[in-house]
Amino acid sequence: MNKPPMLTAQEALDHLLAHAKPVHETELVTTQAALGRVLAGDIASQVDVPPLDNTSMDGYAVRCTDILSPGTTLKVTQRIPAGSMGLQLQPGTAARIFTGAPIPAGADAVVMQEDCSAVEGQADHIQINSVPKLGQWIRRRGEDLSASKTALHAGMILRPQELGVAASAGLTHLNVKRRIKVAAFFTGDELALPGEPLKPGGIYNSNRDTLLACLRSLGCDATDLGIVPDRLDATREALRKASKEHDLIITSGGVSVGEEDHIKPAVTAEGRLDLWQIAIKPGKPLAFGAVRKSDSSADGEAWFIGLPGNPVSSFVTFLLFVRPFILKLAGRNDLFSPSYQMRADFDWLKADRRNEFLRAKVNSNGGLDVFPNQSSGVLTSASWGDGLIDCPAGQTFKAGALVKYIPFSALLS
Repeated sequence: MNKPPMLTAQEALDHLLAHAKPVHETELVTTQAALGRVLAGDIASQVDVPPLDNTSMDGYAVRCTDILSPGTTLKVTQRIPAGSMGLQLQPGTAARIFTGAPIPAGADAVVMQEDCSAVEGQADHIQINSVPKLGQWIRRRGEDLSASKTALHAGMILRPQELGVAASAGLTHLNVKRRIKVAAFFTGDELALPGEPLKPGGIYNSNRDTLLACLRSLGCDATDLGIVPDRLDATREALRKASKEHDLIITSGGVSVGEEDHIKPAVTAEGRLDLWQIAIKPGKPLAFGAVRKSDSSADGEAWFIGLPGNPVSSFVTFLLFVRPFILKLAGRNDLFSPSYQMRADFDWLKADRRNEFLRAKVNSNGGLDVFPNQSSGVLTSASWGDGLIDCPAGQTFKAGALVKYIPFSALLS
């Protein structure tokens, strides 16, 4: 029996994203509570920002027609701190003004205080030592935001700077998408939790902490269903439990075809499943399907993604495939992480038939070093590194070559 051809990473991702549909439910939260949430709709500013022309410098508000040459002396007739309104500026006068203060009517430039000097014996006069240009050091009304114009767009992830924009626009509450609910469980009788004694042949379950942290870094409500015994009935029960109130179920391990791998028959019995072989390293096996909800929810299925059990394979396939799937469910518009052309400071001379994702780190010379052991079981390679090199199938390169680099900082947000 001929095996089906392996999918490329792009083919697998395209298939996943074709099925993902953003959730419809939204929540109204305070602006201060909206950090990390996904904006549900476009937002217009309620005010002009700034609301009035104001100065970006401490100095003197003047009329340009009064200053035709350096050394001009003007009488200072008023003082305008931030938060105060000045009077009409009369010809031949200047106003002492401080950063953020409104420009008085009649003034058309600000001369910063460093370009001015005191006039001996005349405390109420100032000497202007540079000829101002029309509009210099004036921030115009609405130059940041205009009232009724869109300030923030639907699908944005709300970072501190977006919350600042919302606040400057006068918004106290924001309508955001509800969080994606993900259940995770882990299969393997060899697995133990940290703190438990290891039985002969046992290992501690690193995937649990890695994947749950990945989910929470994306703003998901993550439910840990723990380690499930390598039995078909236990796996089916875990799937039924996970399907009840979750949008997505993630597992690690059990997606091979061995006698102790029960994911395929369990998901097939409780829903539907495709098993894929993806031409990537680390990784390769990935399961995608859906599990029928056992409650009376209007949404009849929870999505299912089964990741490989090797820790680096599980981590990398999560970043490449599960992350963009979750972001689309969440309604985000930035599904794909930025990559950069960077210089490799090492030789990579053994081509692989699969698309390799090498754990690498930016060095002090601005190039990339690679971890010496790229085994799928060496999770310290991901901890040591700060990103992945996307090395196409069949490709080799020597030190100095430009390679495609994807930082973990972009893949974990």
